[in-house]
Amino acid sequence: MRTQLQAISLRIQTVRSNEQMMASMKGATSLLGSMNRQMNLPALQRIAMEFEKENDIMDQRQEMMDDAIDDVTGLEDEEEGEEVVKEVLDEIGVDLGQAMGETPSGLQKNAVAEGRVAEAIGGGGDDDDLQARLDSLRR
Repeated sequence: MRTQLQAISLRIQTVRSNEQMMASMKGATSLLGSMNRQMNLPALQRIAMEFEKENDIMDQRQEMMDDAIDDVTGLEDEEEGEEVVKEVLDEIGVDLGQAMGETPSGLQKNAVAEGRVAEAIGGGGDDDDLQARLDSLRR
């Protein structure tokens, strides 16, 4: 009997939820309908076209301003800049195409001597076995 009452209660709750959803959807539908009536599609299209035209004009003006600023400040193209760098390097005698010299060969002078090995503090018997194996690998 109790389970049947719970089932009926759940069905009533579901019906109420559906009724609230239906009322909300009705309100949303009426709101969207009123918005559609207020919208003037030809006017929106005209505004979008005007915006696109003005945006293109603004881009053209920005390009002209950038060109004018580049001309006034005398900024050079990348190729011209590379030529100037090459001329300066030629004047000071640096050749970028020149092969690099060999690396120094005496860098390992500070290596650890053969007889010296780092050991852990408090080493046990296992350490002696490992040390013997390491020594045999070094030979």
